[in-house]
Amino acid sequence: MNRKLQILTNGFVKENPLLVLNIGLCSSLGVTTSIFNGLGMGMGMLFVLMMSEIVISLLRKSIPSSIRLPVFIIIIAAFTTIVQLVLNAYMESLYDALGVFLPLIVVNCIIMGRVESFASKNNTGDSILDALGMGLGYTAVLLIISFARELLGGGTLLSGTSFMVTILPEEYRFGIFNSAPGGFLAFGFLGALVQYFKNRKAAKEAGK
Repeated sequence: MNRKLQILTNGFVKENPLLVLNIGLCSSLGVTTSIFNGLGMGMGMLFVLMMSEIVISLLRKSIPSSIRLPVFIIIIAAFTTIVQLVLNAYMESLYDALGVFLPLIVVNCIIMGRVESFASKNNTGDSILDALGMGLGYTAVLLIISFARELLGGGTLLSGTSFMVTILPEEYRFGIFNSAPGGFLAFGFLGALVQYFKNRKAAKEAGK
């Protein structure tokens, strides 16, 4: 049971794809200008990662090692296409907002890394837990960055939805957070905060 829990929680802290492994950064910095966009990207990634890990874990013994990467890409591309078609049909505003980052899920390092290093070597149950942990850990970071950027840059929360509220008047907003440098700033501050708490924990353990 402890192993199952460890697999599930790895993606949140120990092996968080953004804050620890520093992979998949393009989408996290490109789409996190609003909570709506960040949540949409996170859920899309979670679906593709989950379905890809399930299928690859089921077929892992049948896929020749010499062609495993092309097969992985085809499987990931199939589920990415499903996400694109669904969003284009039912959530066109989100589809337009995510833009080029949506089809780029196919070559996202997080998904390719997990199917290669985990799903292709483990059973389906463990692969589901891995995908859930990694996907939710990725989404959580996107939401935190999106919250900060939307609030500080646009002065709003939940823009792009019927629940949008304005928090900060225009004179108190920091426009830089609406641009690419703002994404780097938000990510850098969050990464520094996480590292600070990790250092504190390590210092306490060393002092025992």
